[in-house]
Amino acid sequence: MATISNDQDLRKLLWKLPMDQQRIIGARFAQSVVHLSKDERVNRAISTGLRADASADELEDAYRAAKAWSTKTYTDCGKDTDWLAQADHFVAAATAAALTPDGLLTEKANRAWKAAMQARMANNCELVEDDANAHTDEVQCQYAIAEEFLDQAG
Repeated sequence: MATISNDQDLRKLLWKLPMDQQRIIGARFAQSVVHLSKDERVNRAISTGLRADASADELEDAYRAAKAWSTKTYTDCGKDTDWLAQADHFVAAATAAALTPDGLLTEKANRAWKAAMQARMANNCELVEDDANAHTDEVQCQYAIAEEFLDQAG
């Protein structure tokens, strides 16, 4: 069993994964903060991203739904507004990152890493809101998700 104990280990793992596995683990990172999502289309997009048998058309539709919600909610970010509304934006952004079509990725982009960072932002917004039920350490949660993913992949 591999142990992920820091971001360097996590990034190293994520860069080794094939694109379809980057998508699935990225969707798992988004799923970790799905309780902050206010849009059912984003929730369905996460579910689609988690499926190994999802078709290219299903993945494209899921990406577009998540990207649309992320774009719509972007205007709330940076304002002195509802932190949970901003968390909702970051859940959608994490989902869109995980589902980014291969053709839109640059050589230096990793969909799973980007999804992880957006999920952390969602969690940070939840913490700022001072929600007693908030995950207190999304980073450690992501390390556990990565370890579990490795164990399942063999």
